[in-house]
Amino acid sequence: MSERGRGRRGGGGRTPSSSSGGRGTGGPSSSGGRGAGGPSSSDGHGGRTFSSGGSPAFNAPPASQPQRPAMTVSSVSREVEQKLSLQPSSSQRPVVAQPVQQPAPATGVQPPRPPPASSKSIRVPNRPGYGTVGRKCLIRANHFLVHVADRDLHHYDVTISPEVLSKKVCREIMSQLVNDYKQSHLGGRNLAYDGGKSVYTAGPLPFSSKDFIIKLDGNSGGAKREREFKVSIKFAAKADLHHLKQFLQCRQSDAPQETIQALDVALRASPSAKYEVVGRSFFHHTLGDYGLLTDGLEYWKGYYQSLRPTQMGLSLNIDMSARAFYESIYVHEYVARYLNLRDLNRLMSDRDRIKVKRVLKGVKVEVSHHGIRRYRISGLSAQPVKEIMFSVDDTGMKTSVVDYFRQKYNIVLRFPMLPAIQAGSDAKPMYLPMEICQIVPGQRYTKMLNGRQVTEMLKATCQRPVDREKSIVKIVSSNNYVADEMVKEFGIEVRSELTTIDARVLQPPMLKYHESGQESRVDPRIGQWNMINKKMVNGGKVDTWTCVSFSRVDPSPFCRALIEMCCSKGMVFNPQPLVPIRSAHAGQIEKTLVDIHTASTQKLATMEHQLKHLQLLIVILPEVSGYYGTIKRVCETDLGIVSQCCQPRNLSRPNKQYLENLALKINVKVGGRNSVLEQAVHRRIPFLTDIPTIVFGADVTHPQPGEDSSPSIAAVVASMDWPEVSQYRCLVSAQPHRKEIIEDLYQKHGDPERGIVHGGMIRELLIAFRRSTGIKPGRIIFYRDGVSEGQFNQVLLEEMDAIRKACTSLEEGYLPRVTFVVVQKRHHTRLFPVNHNDRNMTDKSGNILPGTVVDTKICHPTEFDFYLCSHAGIKGTSRPTHYHVLFDENGFTADAIQNLTNFLCYTYARCTRSVSIVPPAYYAHLAAFRARYYLEGDMSDTGSTSGGGGRATRDQLAAVKPLPKIKDNVRDVMFYC
Repeated sequence: MSERGRGRRGGGGRTPSSSSGGRGTGGPSSSGGRGAGGPSSSDGHGGRTFSSGGSPAFNAPPASQPQRPAMTVSSVSREVEQKLSLQPSSSQRPVVAQPVQQPAPATGVQPPRPPPASSKSIRVPNRPGYGTVGRKCLIRANHFLVHVADRDLHHYDVTISPEVLSKKVCREIMSQLVNDYKQSHLGGRNLAYDGGKSVYTAGPLPFSSKDFIIKLDGNSGGAKREREFKVSIKFAAKADLHHLKQFLQCRQSDAPQETIQALDVALRASPSAKYEVVGRSFFHHTLGDYGLLTDGLEYWKGYYQSLRPTQMGLSLNIDMSARAFYESIYVHEYVARYLNLRDLNRLMSDRDRIKVKRVLKGVKVEVSHHGIRRYRISGLSAQPVKEIMFSVDDTGMKTSVVDYFRQKYNIVLRFPMLPAIQAGSDAKPMYLPMEICQIVPGQRYTKMLNGRQVTEMLKATCQRPVDREKSIVKIVSSNNYVADEMVKEFGIEVRSELTTIDARVLQPPMLKYHESGQESRVDPRIGQWNMINKKMVNGGKVDTWTCVSFSRVDPSPFCRALIEMCCSKGMVFNPQPLVPIRSAHAGQIEKTLVDIHTASTQKLATMEHQLKHLQLLIVILPEVSGYYGTIKRVCETDLGIVSQCCQPRNLSRPNKQYLENLALKINVKVGGRNSVLEQAVHRRIPFLTDIPTIVFGADVTHPQPGEDSSPSIAAVVASMDWPEVSQYRCLVSAQPHRKEIIEDLYQKHGDPERGIVHGGMIRELLIAFRRSTGIKPGRIIFYRDGVSEGQFNQVLLEEMDAIRKACTSLEEGYLPRVTFVVVQKRHHTRLFPVNHNDRNMTDKSGNILPGTVVDTKICHPTEFDFYLCSHAGIKGTSRPTHYHVLFDENGFTADAIQNLTNFLCYTYARCTRSVSIVPPAYYAHLAAFRARYYLEGDMSDTGSTSGGGGRATRDQLAAVKPLPKIKDNVRDVMFYC
């Protein structure tokens, strides 16, 4: 990153580079990157850049990788086709200057074949072998071995009319069908129903197609009336158990998802009938303690269940789960808690009304003033109840809602100043007073929990490993699969004990700090260390700074303590602020920030300082939450200020640990580096330090449920230093709502003057890497976060294609070897020590040791994946991260990718702990969430309020609002930390 050389002490943490592979003297030029959501850059960059014309500066190859021979456009196309088809390339592998445990290249050369026509044509690489490095140990996993007897599994399509949207009601209909017709028409068979359009049976039904009439009593809510449904069942396919067995024995490459789905639905049939179903989890008050959260919510406990193919066979993954639900209270009580209102007889502000509308939209309520009826909230009235008038009859005579309820139902409304609930559509709205509407129990809360609710949820539900393991075993025991009628009919047997696995604990890397500190090398113990007697390997220099406080706390003593800490850790920090420290009211945040920027710019102009901007603004946040996003948006996109926000509660008596953590963050925000891997400095990390390597991290975050018109945010970070790989530049971009494929990895468009113009995130980060290091990468390692298993092939197909096109657009024939790894944190595999009392095999929290890696028994039967618990637990049970290699041209061994990933987890800049997810993916996640602040915060009353509406139209999805451009001096550093 730019300006990281400023304030560098001595040359600690740096080894001299070779002449052709040396580091550039400056950071990446501000013109070398792209603005967030801004226009794509073209080839018109000055200095050392990639160019299709082949400039001498670019074409001189680094010492560690000879230049490939020039290729024609057709040959480049053929090689790209080979990459995407997972065929060995006909070109030679790059010669490695310092080979370190590099596997021999494949000698077989196959002719190119056409690129895959769709994502289904892609074949993920097989596992190259199992890891052997590390201290061996035994652990247990919450996977339960499943045996399946031979059964003639059949799949039938189901259609229910009139259409029913509620899966719960659909299950009641199908349950009634089995009760009525099991012996007479179903051949005595049970139906395993998925809640949608499929049923599975353990043998053929006596028909290929048949219609049934089902009458359902109205006891599931709403009016007490009998309803009639037509259910059509039609044969669809036979599930192939033989194919499943062949796949589990590694004799088939494609997983028979239909067969696995049939067995999974059979295992879920019984709990689906008894509990609230949320995705693959089940919740009920009987499954564990439940309690209240703040703001009108409560938490329910439950469990997650999923059938998975693994190396040991079929595995039932069961884990404890918890979810927030709406508390079953009257709506006016919920509003009072949600908005923290004491007086409900005051007019609600537009801002509060919109907040309530967003949080309650889609929630079902029940009224009882004229029989039990249920309605779904579609919006709120713009006026209070007492001002809403409507026509009573055809005469046109109007009355108010207040008078109507008093005259017809003898109900005197106590809170006429509250808005009314709107049910129905905009064309035919129905207004109901909040105080007569009770929230129907069992409705999950789909919005994001606030900080206090998250804390309460964690406190109430997190369990130490020994307790979580006991809870899981108790769930398996209570499910009593042996006695489950559906499970027995399908010939399924579930073992009752957790799976025991041979695991390994990888060694941590050695960390290097500055030589001037008392301790310049650190051997991390159990995933953590501290900054005592250490100095940052490259301390940043802060010449121009100031502070603003939006709280009642005087920030001056805190600033002095913070500066003292930064200096003691190796930074160079001017003790005098550029402009005086000031205090301001939270209502004047934007104006205050603009005033500080103006005053700083004017002061620097009079000083003729080499810096033209404020390097750092320390911001003391208001006591009330909700302003952080505004501060970051204004500073980073409007003014070009790098900021460090601090909570006012930490100012009165700041402890040493808090100040150290702030110093770590500030150092990387001004271009410094806290520590580096000593093995990287000495070029001793295979597949990373042998040839110039760039490490990418990418993530896409999506808006909350209900935000149907907000765009998704894609973020890509890339390392800007080699071989240390510790500084990452970031680019962000908005893209269509809930689109997972990153659209802006590579872009190409025509320009009347310049012709074809290339751009996109990958291209611009490669250019920035070249400018930062003076060399071009010969290898790309791409860690991709946020991808589910069902999206693997599509993401690989489209994003690998974009990476290839970005590379070849920089220089004809430029095709660095790529390894594409998906990072998954949202899974339910948990790992436990075999002996919870063995302190040699657990950390302080009782979790398995950091560095524990698993690539046997519970992983994919054939593909290249592993679980890595790289961090020490703090509270609760640690969740390992699942890494799945989808594409690998570098020939990684299992040990190499596992050790590299574990090493990188010790380079996270914001703390002195190893982290649970590889840092480039972590940084991309942080950057994507930061960028959402640039768009959100608009509280305008937009969007449809109709019962089935709120979804974005096709035109709205096509017109994605671009992100505001991040200022050049901000994106040159790790501002997102």
